[in-house]
Amino acid sequence: MTHILIDIAQQTLTLSSAVTTRAYTVSTALNGAGEVEGSECTPRGRHVITEKIGGELPINAVLRGRQPTGEIYDVALAIQHPTRDWILTRILWLTGLEDGVNAGKNADGVNVDSHARYIYIHGTPDSEPMGEPKSHGCIRMRNQDIVDLFEHVDVGSTVEIVESA
Repeated sequence: MTHILIDIAQQTLTLSSAVTTRAYTVSTALNGAGEVEGSECTPRGRHVITEKIGGELPINAVLRGRQPTGEIYDVALAIQHPTRDWILTRILWLTGLEDGVNAGKNADGVNVDSHARYIYIHGTPDSEPMGEPKSHGCIRMRNQDIVDLFEHVDVGSTVEIVESA
């Protein structure tokens, strides 16, 4: 089975399977680690990929609400929409596996559900820095990297997100 380890401190994603091991530099949340809805933090713990979206799309295809907009990201589009949080090329949608941690609600009744928070591994403009926290909670990757990763994982692949491995 394929497994992904995301290390928030190192800003890395490591894919391990029976066939390959691959490492990528990523960008996790500017606000750090955390599970609470609205925190814009990257959730920790055990997850699973429950949806793969965009396999047929070209590099830099723009997605909103997990649907392609028909746009292809470029500088002119970025200038037209300076505040958009760009989700490009591919989406791997995560679901938390730990009740009260990253699935459902915590002990205080607050939503901590990674799937309901729309936590993805996704492509981002190649002009965005990798190796430093910049996202709104998701795990951002270079477009070529998300295409490569997308081809090596399946729905059901496990994902562990840790603050430091």
